[in-house]
Amino acid sequence: MPTMSASDLHAPLSVAAQPDLTGGRRIGVLLSHGFTGSPYSMVGWGRALAELGYGVEVPRLPGHGTTWQEMNTTGWPDWYGEVSRAFAKLQAENDVVVLCGLSMGGALMLRLAADHADAVAGVVVVNPALATKRLDVKLLPVLKHLVPSFPGIASDIKLAGVEEHGYTRTPLKAAHSMFRAWPELVADLPKVTAPVLYLRSTEDHVVDEASEPLITSRISGPVTLRRLENSYHVATLDNDAQVIIDESAAFIAKVTTP
Repeated sequence: MPTMSASDLHAPLSVAAQPDLTGGRRIGVLLSHGFTGSPYSMVGWGRALAELGYGVEVPRLPGHGTTWQEMNTTGWPDWYGEVSRAFAKLQAENDVVVLCGLSMGGALMLRLAADHADAVAGVVVVNPALATKRLDVKLLPVLKHLVPSFPGIASDIKLAGVEEHGYTRTPLKAAHSMFRAWPELVADLPKVTAPVLYLRSTEDHVVDEASEPLITSRISGPVTLRRLENSYHVATLDNDAQVIIDESAAFIAKVTTP
């Protein structure tokens, strides 16, 4: 079997809806990867949903899937702009849209859901990051000018032999941009009125417990919390990948039923 090139490894995914499999309605699903990751962590999930007839978009966020140095020239507005473009495409091509995101991708999807409450049927988030207990985050405004990167956070996966193929370094300017976006998002969580399926690993070495109470208490729509008992942070590539596919498929079918 030939080795995948970097471009293939991190390639986005775009699949048109098959309404004959979904009761005649065109249903679109947007899936976003996380910070320093790439579509690689989401395409398995996306392809599984596409096989059920859903139109799927898995964009590659700017600065991701290339080098961490390039990522350090991008920030939250760039990433949000990319998912916004993918969302607009799904809106134009489908009758209804559901949002799915991993880690920072979950935060981006909640941002979209807050900004487009009337256009989102539901949201699925896996280990989303909206806050942290880490004290060194407060030093980033200074550190980002002194140190370009910290050790990476990629491949927090329990399943042996599986890699996320994310960056081995964490670009600090990019990280600071993400952290600065969190307070406004947290303040706007009540604007999220769509149903939310929140999938949370019981052991996560990247995203701590600070985000969970914000999501479960501040979102206006109904929030269903499911524990992933056998996966670490990148649960979409871990032991609970099929659980995520099954739970999200059932959720999407439910929230898109007329």
